[in-house]
Amino acid sequence: MSDTEKDGLIAKMIGPKRRWREYKARVRQLPENYRIAADAFERYLNYCGGLVDAQSAESLLGDLADLFERAAADGTPIREVVGDDPVEFIEALVANYEKGGYIARERERLVSAIERAENTRKGTV
Repeated sequence: MSDTEKDGLIAKMIGPKRRWREYKARVRQLPENYRIAADAFERYLNYCGGLVDAQSAESLLGDLADLFERAAADGTPIREVVGDDPVEFIEALVANYEKGGYIARERERLVSAIERAENTRKGTV
């Protein structure tokens, strides 16, 4: 393996860890109420999020940190940021990041299959 290949492999292994640590450091700097909210969304994403690739997850978490940093700086209440339903908020946010993932393709496939089934029943296939 050449030095370039090793450097590329090492960068691939260390890069995500570095970005994760940077994200966590940013969240630790938030005021307590925003930090609690950011941690809650992170926990939800880890258990229920549906993001499969690390790049999408990194982007989403970085954008979430940006959002809470701006809200904290502006004094925007958390409910004004996330609305009445935090699950709906995070699911809508996730939908913007998962377009290339298998979950989005399977959702589209499910919708398409149900539409075909309905059209078959009506005889319009």
